[in-house]
Amino acid sequence: MKSHRQELWFEIETRRAYLNITGKVQKIVDQSGIREGLCLVNAMHITASVYINDDEPGLLKDYDDFLERIAPHEPIAQYQHNQTGEDNGDAHIKRQLMGREVVVAITNGKLDFGPWEQIFYGEFDGRRPKRALVKVIGE
Repeated sequence: MKSHRQELWFEIETRRAYLNITGKVQKIVDQSGIREGLCLVNAMHITASVYINDDEPGLLKDYDDFLERIAPHEPIAQYQHNQTGEDNGDAHIKRQLMGREVVVAITNGKLDFGPWEQIFYGEFDGRRPKRALVKVIGE
């Protein structure tokens, strides 16, 4: 069995964003040379997420609106975490709701998705460098 590890780096200019990273992940799978196996993609920051869903602008807006209703950024004082001097208590909750990682099968060297599935990096406390790990294992 072989393995390949690579990081994707992001610097999101806004507090929240949802990036389709499917093409970048597929390029890493291509570079790995692995034809049959698994690909793990996980956010390496506790205020970011990796998830799978449809790349449809209305859905992305729905996610953002839903997460803001459930864990609004303001007022900042509503979060105990923010008493430490942080202002990102909401981002930790949003990450927990959206998840940390995804695992996708690799078949014939390609990410093996269902209809409309894409991999996204969700950022909930941007404006600084962040990264996601891509780990490919298989034959």
